[in-house]
Amino acid sequence: MNRRVRTGLECCLEDPPEILRGARFGLLMNQASVDSRFRYACDALAERFPGQLRAIFSPQHGLWGEQQANMIESRHGWYGALGIPVFSLYSNSRRPTREMLDGLECLVIDLQDVGTRVYTFTWTMLECLKACAEFGISVVVLDRPNPIGGNVIEGPTLLPEFRSFVGGAALPLRHGLTLGELAMLLNAEERIGARLQVVTMDGWRREMLFHDTGLPWIPPSPNMPRLETALLYPGQVLLEGTNVSEGRGTTLPFEVVGAPFVDPDVLAREIASQEHAGLSVRPVRFVPMYEKWRGMSCGGIALHIVDSTKVKPVRFTIELLAAVSRLYTTRFDWLGPPYEYEYEKPPIDILFGSAELRLTLQDPLHRQQNLAELAAVDEQAWWQRVANFLLYSSVPV
Repeated sequence: MNRRVRTGLECCLEDPPEILRGARFGLLMNQASVDSRFRYACDALAERFPGQLRAIFSPQHGLWGEQQANMIESRHGWYGALGIPVFSLYSNSRRPTREMLDGLECLVIDLQDVGTRVYTFTWTMLECLKACAEFGISVVVLDRPNPIGGNVIEGPTLLPEFRSFVGGAALPLRHGLTLGELAMLLNAEERIGARLQVVTMDGWRREMLFHDTGLPWIPPSPNMPRLETALLYPGQVLLEGTNVSEGRGTTLPFEVVGAPFVDPDVLAREIASQEHAGLSVRPVRFVPMYEKWRGMSCGGIALHIVDSTKVKPVRFTIELLAAVSRLYTTRFDWLGPPYEYEYEKPPIDILFGSAELRLTLQDPLHRQQNLAELAAVDEQAWWQRVANFLLYSSVPV
């Protein structure tokens, strides 16, 4: 195992930025925000900066990751150990209000992202940047690894008309950036103008996956239990826009897929007939305990990562959806809104970033060439665009 990476939190505790010295601050975090001793970020920072931490803010799923999926809101609360309020930013407001930020001079952000555009932590951070810029409050991001690597990108870039809370800016589905790099990019491109500082990690390199860091994996959300889940998520999250189960309600979310109308052997043979680098599948049946098809036996496939460096989940899931829609034309369907506070556009469109996937698969004459184009992204243009915001080793273009 490589020498353990030191997160932005640990670097901050050892060598605090000047902006935090004596400042009253709030902290955006959840239960995956820990240091090398498994102390929660709030406890570690409160000990390092006595009397300065005045409030905790939590993203989707809540401080403890208790709440499940789409639009299940968390209540405001109280962190008894420190005697400070916990403000939910996945509630009646997804942006900190003036009252929540009252008396603060700085907002510290320490969240474990998963490297996919639709994961809402990025967009909670964006709302925090906007609020802090409006109210004259500084922002410090304590950086953490992109668990699925920092030199691979996949999938289309979001089109402006499909912005939502699962995509607030023009990013590819799998973007290759850390949360700190995203903060710098968004602050500049969205012309937010927040006073922003990123505390970088020590020892992280772009080619690293999370298991290369020596850090413990703590689920940043209830349906992200393993690194394997995160590696499949950029593609498998698209299933949330369909009537096919993505495995929520099982012990293997995003690692199994199916529906009561799917014949597992037929689907497994169809998928296995195509080459999917780094992935193998097997036919399975499963019963979700909640979410889609709750309590019903679903036929489908289980996904196994055999080479994590080669997996291209976006391309895989596009071809999976094509197979299911082709095999079960009269049963497969797209779900309607609402989804993540979007009440008009189909969920699949805001997840994918355009209507192209839905329209292509609805065309009975679509071909493999069309599917490859759907998963394509202009890598050179992306890395040139973000070059000035890369905090670690740069990516050659």
